[in-house]
Amino acid sequence: MTGFDLAKLLAERGAERYDLHARHLNHQLPRMLHTIGFDKVYERGEGAYFWDSDGQDYLDMLAGFGVMGLGRHHPVVRRALHDVLDAGLPDLTRFDCQPLPGLLAEKLLSYAPHLDRVFFGNSGTEAVETALKFARYATGRPRILYCNHAFHGLTTGSLSVNGEDGFRDGFAPLLPDTAVERGDLAALERELKRGDVAGFVVEPIQGKGVHPTPPGFLRAAQELLHRHKALLIADEVQTGLGRTGDFFAYQHEDGVEPDLVCVAKALSGGYVPVGATLGKDWIFKKVYSSMDRVLVHSASFGANAQAMAAGLAVLTVMEDEQIVANARHTGDLLRERLSALIGKYELLHDVRGRGLMVGIEFGKPKSLVLRGRWTMLQAARKGLFAQLVVVPLLQRHRILTQVSGDHLEVIKLIPPLIIGEREVDRFLDAFTAVMDEAHNGGGLLWDFGRTLVKAQLSARG
Repeated sequence: MTGFDLAKLLAERGAERYDLHARHLNHQLPRMLHTIGFDKVYERGEGAYFWDSDGQDYLDMLAGFGVMGLGRHHPVVRRALHDVLDAGLPDLTRFDCQPLPGLLAEKLLSYAPHLDRVFFGNSGTEAVETALKFARYATGRPRILYCNHAFHGLTTGSLSVNGEDGFRDGFAPLLPDTAVERGDLAALERELKRGDVAGFVVEPIQGKGVHPTPPGFLRAAQELLHRHKALLIADEVQTGLGRTGDFFAYQHEDGVEPDLVCVAKALSGGYVPVGATLGKDWIFKKVYSSMDRVLVHSASFGANAQAMAAGLAVLTVMEDEQIVANARHTGDLLRERLSALIGKYELLHDVRGRGLMVGIEFGKPKSLVLRGRWTMLQAARKGLFAQLVVVPLLQRHRILTQVSGDHLEVIKLIPPLIIGEREVDRFLDAFTAVMDEAHNGGGLLWDFGRTLVKAQLSARG
């Protein structure tokens, strides 16, 4: 009798990973990883760390773009998935009401008591798509407002409210939505006065560049929207579930009660894709207004048992292990220690964020030699210096980070919410070593900068 042997398959063909991607998937991914030296062979992950084929540990300050809120392979989430598989539940019959979706909805709504109902999909972009559809149908209006430089997903609807041209180019026509500047209440009101706006979708902390909304903006925007019979949609796909030191990032501002809230990423526990759109009762009752409309918005794999079990386990762990409080405390410590370096390094211009969502911004130095090197990089491509910091953090210090967006001199830190002082110490030691090298004319760092410049010029050619 033959059977599927995963361990044997990985042992036999795991070494082909980069070639397989180059031949059958996005061929630019392995090309990019080879170029910047990120073509590692990771074989195991646990908590805030993973290990390569040589047994070396790496500190994860990226958390799978925020998916790994509890780190990798949390034992409670693993056990929940084993349990739900062993239970042999009659999953996805489509014509019954299983208990797990109702229990997870009840638990999620307890963190947003002004909201009443939940739709479960499979991803953050699906959660946003749901919110866009629901807002349009509930208000009877076609247009959604969003912020410049926003990121809400890459499917066609969410791409229509994506504030970055690099993602939008070549995919027109998109939906008739309109961008306003983050924090610009006057611009928001001008658009609302046209009378065709269904809602305003906003990240409480913008992922690109790590920019919090200005103090008081969300509450003032909410008042304007409701005055003009439009909805406030909070995209908490990355900022939600404790990332910013509160369960939801909009809760940093008193009196803010969005009409629709989108979550995903960390709710999965890093295992089973899941997205959720939380909303007010009247919105859901308008969309699902009769039995004829019972399936007017649905998802084939939405509310599957494995995803629901993972979500319930994640929320239980967050409470039992005080994950939100840890994100607040550790995030404060990380930002304080980074901010103390601004006066030491002239290339370091700003440290911002909340909780464990931190942006480190670099800028033009004052000294002549550094300014010349900075100008060389900027002439090739804005954002290369931040990449110069990211690369040695991985290659020499085994710490995984990311540049916060295309053409940005900002590194974004979104580590697992379980990290503590040990991980803060390790990151700060590595970061100061890299910055010392940059400011003291370290050859390896600036030599790699010239390599990146050549790669950029070659790509243009």
